[in-house]
Amino acid sequence: MMTQTFHKFWLKITAIVIGSFGPIFFLGTMLSTSEAARWTLDILSLPLDGVQNYNEPTTRFLSALTGGFLFGWGVMVWFLSTWVYDKAPEQVRKTVMVGLLSWFVLDSAGSITSGNTSNAIINIVVLLIAAGPLWRPAKG
Repeated sequence: MMTQTFHKFWLKITAIVIGSFGPIFFLGTMLSTSEAARWTLDILSLPLDGVQNYNEPTTRFLSALTGGFLFGWGVMVWFLSTWVYDKAPEQVRKTVMVGLLSWFVLDSAGSITSGNTSNAIINIVVLLIAAGPLWRPAKG
């Protein structure tokens, strides 16, 4: 049985899963620190072949935007669990789940259409970890 206490705890895990990609992609904004972001993209677009790079300014700019959005989204989920959950636990749970599912559908569709189907498969794992017990309503 999932409790509200456990859901509140899991929301923090969700926040960390989402937000942890932010600093990685921020590092991709500068050539001197872009290796972590390049390596992450290489993993997300299997096979590991070193094709992903951050040589183009447009890639670094997109990395800045991606990092900012992901970090901000993670911070938002963290504070939903801290400041809002006790007042509206089911609404917070549903809001986070709709956000995760929206990310999953659009990111996976974009990954497939851009020739990076492996990322859509990896997204399944990330979704399962980020959603965890939030799939189901908590009991008291």
